Amino acid sequence: MAGTAGRAAERIRTKRVYAKAARSDGRRILIDRLWPRGLSKQKARVDFWARSTAASNELRRWYQHDPAKWDEFRRRYFAELDANPEGVEELCEQLGTGTATLLFGSVEEHLNNASALLEYLERRP
Repeated sequence: MAGTAGRAAERIRTKRVYAKAARSDGRRILIDRLWPRGLSKQKARVDFWARSTAASNELRRWYQHDPAKWDEFRRRYFAELDANPEGVEELCEQLGTGTATLLFGSVEEHLNNASALLEYLERRP
């Protein structure tokens, strides 16, 4: 997505998928590999499920939201994304040009795959 760098944080947000959906969310994109436990598709109000750009099962299991592993998680996740240009391009197309919200299931509000993905998108040329 041309022009994403530096502006992604201005129009792309992150939010727990279990939080109430709001109009201000814009396009709601679930970025977890697994569907959130106990949440109906109707209540989640997901516009697009970006499974192909979610962290791999192996990486998720390794990380387990351990803050000490955060830097290495990001490095490995970015490498997965770099190896998946088609998935990243599809995600960027789904993000569009308006407000979008990357949805995640983790109770960890900051050190999660959505935060890492937003950082990755901000660095993209």
